[in-house]
Amino acid sequence: MKTSCLLCVLCCVAATGYARDIAGTAVPETLAARGVSLKLNGAGVRTKFFMDIYVGSLYLLQPRKDPGVIIRSDEPMAIRLQILSSLISSDKMEAATREGFQNATGGAVAPLRDEIERFIEVFRETIVKNDVYEMIYVPGDGTQIYKNGTLKTTISGLPFKQALFGIWLCEKPAQESLKQQMLGR
Repeated sequence: MKTSCLLCVLCCVAATGYARDIAGTAVPETLAARGVSLKLNGAGVRTKFFMDIYVGSLYLLQPRKDPGVIIRSDEPMAIRLQILSSLISSDKMEAATREGFQNATGGAVAPLRDEIERFIEVFRETIVKNDVYEMIYVPGDGTQIYKNGTLKTTISGLPFKQALFGIWLCEKPAQESLKQQMLGR
């Protein structure tokens, strides 16, 4: 009887997909994007002043290690952030995001000003430990921004997606070690 129960539990866990542990945080192996299953490419921790800030995860259709190809690609993909620190504030997240867009675009943010402002609006809500942000790009639809499973906004256009993913994957990313971890290196 115990063996049968154990097998049932194992089958249920296998059917739902397991999560990878990153800094004590369960990171799902897959993420759904408009009926397409995206696979975890890599995940790591964003740190600042020796503090864990968030776990960043990159999801793609197939594993890739070339950040330029990922940024330019017009196919479904996602970045997931799970907040680890209660010290993160909306103001800090906004400042870091603005800096990230500057770095990702080489300072050419003017053509994306309206899209960036709509994106940053999501971070103006109070941020608490364990909040989860998912930025899911679907070609033709745009980048869907979720907070804790609730769709907050959709921002159209491949150029915005390229700048957004560039925050973590460009030549001057938010954090080089996190970039390498998201690339599965």
